Amino acid sequence: MADKDKPWLFRTYAGHSTAEKSNALYRGNLAKGQTGLSVAFDLPTQTGYDSDHVLARGEVGKVGVPICHLGDMRALFDRIPLEQMNTSMTINATAPWLLSLYIAVAEEQGADIAKLQGTVQNDLIKEYLSRGTYICPPKPSLAMITDVAAYTREHLPKWNPMNVCSYHLQEAGATPQQELAYALATAIAVLDDLKGKVPSDTFPEMVGRISFFVNAGIRFVTEMCKMRAFTELWDEITRDRYGIADEKYRRFRYGVQVNSLGLTEQQPENNVYRILLEMLAVTLSKNARARAVQLPAWNEALGLPRPWDQQWSLRMQQIVAYETDLLEYGDLFDGNPVIAAKVEELKQGARDELRLLDEMGGAIAAIDYMKARLVESNAERLGRIETNQTVVVGVNRWQQGEPSPLTAGDGGIMVVDPAVEQDQIARLHAWRQARDEGAVQLALGALRDAARRGQNVMPWSIAAAKAGATTGEWAGVMRQVHGEYRGPTGVSASPSNRTEGLEEIREAVDAVSARLGRRLKFVVGKPGLDGHSNGAEQIAFRARDCGMDITYEGIRLTPEQIVTRAQEEDAHVIGLSILSGSHMPLIEDLMARIRAAGLAHVPVIVGGIIPDEDAARLRAMGVARVYTPKDFQLNAIMMDIVALVEPSVEAA
Repeated sequence: MADKDKPWLFRTYAGHSTAEKSNALYRGNLAKGQTGLSVAFDLPTQTGYDSDHVLARGEVGKVGVPICHLGDMRALFDRIPLEQMNTSMTINATAPWLLSLYIAVAEEQGADIAKLQGTVQNDLIKEYLSRGTYICPPKPSLAMITDVAAYTREHLPKWNPMNVCSYHLQEAGATPQQELAYALATAIAVLDDLKGKVPSDTFPEMVGRISFFVNAGIRFVTEMCKMRAFTELWDEITRDRYGIADEKYRRFRYGVQVNSLGLTEQQPENNVYRILLEMLAVTLSKNARARAVQLPAWNEALGLPRPWDQQWSLRMQQIVAYETDLLEYGDLFDGNPVIAAKVEELKQGARDELRLLDEMGGAIAAIDYMKARLVESNAERLGRIETNQTVVVGVNRWQQGEPSPLTAGDGGIMVVDPAVEQDQIARLHAWRQARDEGAVQLALGALRDAARRGQNVMPWSIAAAKAGATTGEWAGVMRQVHGEYRGPTGVSASPSNRTEGLEEIREAVDAVSARLGRRLKFVVGKPGLDGHSNGAEQIAFRARDCGMDITYEGIRLTPEQIVTRAQEEDAHVIGLSILSGSHMPLIEDLMARIRAAGLAHVPVIVGGIIPDEDAARLRAMGVARVYTPKDFQLNAIMMDIVALVEPSVEAA
């Protein structure tokens, strides 16, 4: 028996409402035994908008903490000594800016900046493929990723400048081979660009600073083999492609949050077992063990977890690490022929996909291709659940059961006070009034000039942070210099060859279209800043395969834009998807605009993580149907759409 290993970092992904309330949550979690912070930012912060921007309406403080300026960051880490902390920040497009604010606060605390430890996720490629919090086009975004890496090499040597994030690839439907290949292709794109920004003798050390953030699903043997494959492939790539001789710089370093995609709204108490099994996938194999683990809470398919829910997930980690004997042994799977064969199968599949991406010009050039493949893989996954080929307990098997006592009373989730948004906006306005406007504009002008010249934006971003600039102003400079990006939807213009189970629906669509005198027109939109487009993509993908005429233009649309498009397209049905919890204010705004535009006769359907009481309020506003994650039968939704159009046909 070997000496007992130290456990991984215990993290909880957290942040909500305001910087002050999130700070209290962090200090409470640290007191409970958490050993690292993992900061969740709200969607306006992630997408580079201040809290008072029109697109931020309903989104402030919902899925994370709003950080608009240095004062917010100062409040977020009040009484938390950053020099002693290991902080992970899940931030991508605005990563240079949030790291700049973090550095500025650390300097105010008197910290030695060279001792700061932590990570910025800083992976834009996966945002184009899955989460949608991008701002600028791929090439300038890649340049900003490597700007951060080059800056940290010189000033923050213990900081991980990028977390290559395969987590959301699996959430978007990636197979294990796709998750391996697309994440590794992203790392290759970054390292290829970084080689020109750092001295050649320091490049191996920078390779060693690249970390990964991965997903572990319920098929935990396959997932454990995937992690061993990641470890071996990364060693192979860094050795053969980049000539890294020192083994310590070739180590695959990763943190993990286990799968949220498989958490169910139905019988949510079962999610506790799912989370535990998924954690074993990334802790059982010592040679491929995670450096940091953060676990979702059992109720994340329902809404925002409460502090107790997060504590329960933390206790799960502590029990495995401290009560079991897992950390007392070497790798349990070395020499196992079954494991070795599965690892080799995954590696070969990933190599084949990587070769194809290389032929296409690498990850940046292959974004549209990868997005389309993810949508197709997710459609196949959902199809297997619909047809019971994949069993999901409580969803398509054993649906009957006792009511969950965990959801009694408050519904089992935390609800953000609607007043939070106005309070945050008031603080933002007060911040702007109190700052030296001339100094801010001077700093933003210098940042703009540096970005136009192709200089590293980090020093200029830090200067702007100290001067009092805001998140929206920093991102506004980047948009002005580099332009704004609209990502691919992954939904092809032409139907697929799928026919199984669709014949009856296609006949119904054909029949109603014939009576309409044109093809049934279905406009799908995502109002607000929620970039989780999987649900909307799958609805559009299936509706297209059923013969409907689909308009789906992707994420980040205002209610006004969606209503205008419905008018232009003469829509028969409007479908909306919101998973960030901002459904009430956004749908209220949209329904008012629909009535004002004379479209009250057009049925509206809404999908998202929507509590029952909110669903009732939406229906009272005039929403025809409300769907939540428990409504996994897409064909049934397609027939609902046809039925909603039928009355208008009869009226005509």
